[in-house]
Amino acid sequence: MRSANELSPRQEKILNYIQEFMQKNGYPPAIRDIQNDLDISSTSVVAYNLKALQDKGKISRDGKVSRGITLPNMLPMPGQVGASTHTVPLLGVITAGSPLPDPEQVDVASAEKIEVPADIAKPEKLRDVYALRVRGQSMIDALIDDGDIVLMRRQETAENGQMVAAMIVDENAVTLKKFYLEDNRVRLQPANSTMEPIYTSPDNVRIQGRVVGVLRSLA
Repeated sequence: MRSANELSPRQEKILNYIQEFMQKNGYPPAIRDIQNDLDISSTSVVAYNLKALQDKGKISRDGKVSRGITLPNMLPMPGQVGASTHTVPLLGVITAGSPLPDPEQVDVASAEKIEVPADIAKPEKLRDVYALRVRGQSMIDALIDDGDIVLMRRQETAENGQMVAAMIVDENAVTLKKFYLEDNRVRLQPANSTMEPIYTSPDNVRIQGRVVGVLRSLA
């Protein structure tokens, strides 16, 4: 009979995977990484075994942080949770489609923190950066899909062709689009050949940030 602290074969396999993943990448795996790479039937099975590993003192987890796994007695590596400068706040949802009215307002202090791997952006480049979860597929040709997370640098201006979070003032709505200033109008261009651009006047647009990175959803 297995003792209370003894690991099951699956738990040993998951723990070994976590250790090897962190040594190779410098940051922890997501639950979806573990499920896909170890061919586990569902994320709930992964979560059950991670809780067992945590209860047995083999790992620590922060459920509010994406990739929130740490190993005991292991120094933080570049991009690993525990180095606060490597996280950015997740401040809600942005639509890649029709503008989302009454955009969600999330307090930075209480927001979920998203871990940004060092190969996506160096910590020193994450100042004034926040994250938004994408809803919709209007930017699919720019390789941004529904469920992805975009990293946004706070800024109020944009150059033609930059991908931005744009507020349409008279609709109190925000959308993710490419920005173009054309004479006396603004074109907010989707990256999806099946969707039409949005045209409006320059004084009806407020730029809230520019896309500087994308974290892909593996769902």
